[in-house]
Amino acid sequence: MTRDSTTATSGSGDIVRSLDLLWGTGEAPSRGPRRGLTVDRIVAAAVEVADAEGLDAVSMRRLSAELGVGTMSLYRYVPGKAELLDLMLDRVRGLMLDPRPSAPCDWRAAVDALARAELDLHRRHPWLLKVNQTRTVLGPSALRGLEHALLGLKGMGLTDPELISVIIAVQSFVSGIARMEAEAVEAARETGVSDEEFWTRQEPYLDRAMRTGDYPLTAALSPDAFSADFDHFAFGLRALLGGFETMVAEAAGR
Repeated sequence: MTRDSTTATSGSGDIVRSLDLLWGTGEAPSRGPRRGLTVDRIVAAAVEVADAEGLDAVSMRRLSAELGVGTMSLYRYVPGKAELLDLMLDRVRGLMLDPRPSAPCDWRAAVDALARAELDLHRRHPWLLKVNQTRTVLGPSALRGLEHALLGLKGMGLTDPELISVIIAVQSFVSGIARMEAEAVEAARETGVSDEEFWTRQEPYLDRAMRTGDYPLTAALSPDAFSADFDHFAFGLRALLGGFETMVAEAAGR
């Protein structure tokens, strides 16, 4: 996957056209290529290109080549890349949803499942980290995802704003972990220097700095403090669950 040099923004195109395409309420193209081109095929091809080469590689010209049709043919189905991005986001989120969800046995299991599903989503589609999703276009998958999350979290006894904040907290934590993982891979690929080699080169300078006595707390850290084997995701998730436990207890007391 190549590096995406820019950040895209969801909902930055014609939002009405995006919603029409997501919900199937717009008019179907009156004519098109004989190859059976559909919106779904275009979106699937766009996701495949983004997964393999990054979001920057997705263009109407590139997709026309992938699908074997003229570039102008695509515009009969999708207005442009901005609207296409909205469709891509809804598609990849839909792929992670259980078509027949059942409420987890308790909210802790729901939070755990939500976090792991989000991490898997970002690992499968690292280009998501290059998208500003502050303005989410609410297609079928986005709403189903919210419905699934609320189904598992309703037992927490929190207010509605608090429940939404739980989801935001989990998603923000997971995106941070996913970004750390993706950027480590990206740095090694772009520089040709492995993580191990990068830190090894700094050891002589760090040793001298630690011997000055100016950094006593850092110098006292154990050798495994920055171990690559430590599971930061599991630790952070456990900390989130512990914090939520306190809030659930407080809500019960109300």
